[in-house]
Amino acid sequence: MVGAGPAGSSTAHWCAAAGLDVLLLEKGEFPRDKICGDGLTPRAVAELVRMGVPTREEDGWIRNRGLRVHGGGRSYELDWPSLTTYPGYGMARTRMTLDHTLAQHAQASGAKLLQRTKVTGPVRDDDGRVVGVTAQSLDARGRAEGPVKELRAPVVVAADGVSSRFGLAVGRERRDDRPMGTAVRAYYRTPRHEDPFMESHLELWDGEPGKSALLPGYGWIFPLGDGTVNVGLGSVHSTPARQSKAGIDYRRLMETWLAKSAPEGWDLVHEPERGPIRGAALPMGYNRGPLYADGVLLAGDSAGMVSPFNGEGIAYGLQAGRVAAEAISQARHKSTDAAREATLGTYADRMREDLGGYYTLGRWFVRLIEHPEIMRLCVRYGLPRKVVMQFTLKLLSDCYEPQGGDWVDRVIAGLTRVVPSS
Repeated sequence: MVGAGPAGSSTAHWCAAAGLDVLLLEKGEFPRDKICGDGLTPRAVAELVRMGVPTREEDGWIRNRGLRVHGGGRSYELDWPSLTTYPGYGMARTRMTLDHTLAQHAQASGAKLLQRTKVTGPVRDDDGRVVGVTAQSLDARGRAEGPVKELRAPVVVAADGVSSRFGLAVGRERRDDRPMGTAVRAYYRTPRHEDPFMESHLELWDGEPGKSALLPGYGWIFPLGDGTVNVGLGSVHSTPARQSKAGIDYRRLMETWLAKSAPEGWDLVHEPERGPIRGAALPMGYNRGPLYADGVLLAGDSAGMVSPFNGEGIAYGLQAGRVAAEAISQARHKSTDAAREATLGTYADRMREDLGGYYTLGRWFVRLIEHPEIMRLCVRYGLPRKVVMQFTLKLLSDCYEPQGGDWVDRVIAGLTRVVPSS
């Protein structure tokens, strides 16, 4: 596994639990930070439950009951939906500790973890199939030390994040017809660090509210239960080219948002010891592929598994690890190369079957909200109606019953099945 974020650690856990020999390679050293909103939807929590990850409050986990939505001069507190598929609560955990916890969980399942190990390229056989990686140890400052080693494996999982240098090295180019988001965040002290709701501000103005451009995105406040909250904002465009053309200074945008549209009642105080405002790209809607070919599976951000609706990526990285591990473990018991390759290919089929239609809806959603006039109509006529907001919560959070459920669940599930798959 190349990369020990949620996707890599999930794959490592499930493969090790199936009795496979697993080597998990991490360029950094835990605990290490990742730029993220730190919020976990019920869909992500369900994956943690499947993995058997302990989520006790005394270990730093905090539960939330839903989403507090602000926009159009109104506010709603929307509980997470009561479903048979997912738990009725979300959670929050900083990536500094979440990723470390998941890597340790993979180790406890039998995976071997090598930290401060940089993967430098693929190893191929005479037919061009990837049969391992080359890697080199790094010192405490991130500088290469020691010889480059060759590590062989029947299957390599690329879970090395947004840039996916390994994905690029094996010819998996980024698609330019998929949405790309950008998010920035910082940590703040607040007396409301145990608030039971995650907070979302759906009007993201580039300056004075009502007197500047209304951007396609939202701001958030996610309580962490440790005296702090994660505060940030994200914006999305239908293609990387449109994102680049927009030329948004996201750090300035966040400073402006907090100064001009400061969320009331939080008494936010920046935590300089936790770092400045930092940003990251969000690759969306399967923007890199194929998900499997020639001995390499892509999982998590390396495959662009971030939702175009809300910027959520952790849930899909965890899911991808579970599905990838099942394909890998089944393939190991096939008697021919052709059968093994066909079985590994089921990973891509299953991921697209489950998420392809939903990501297509997300692409269409992004194209709509890129138009300021449509955003204004949504804010003016959609936000004041609670039934619309309840529908929106299920759609944007990807928390609905795939089979049965209420009319909202059936509408969303039906739409994901009839649209073309990403």
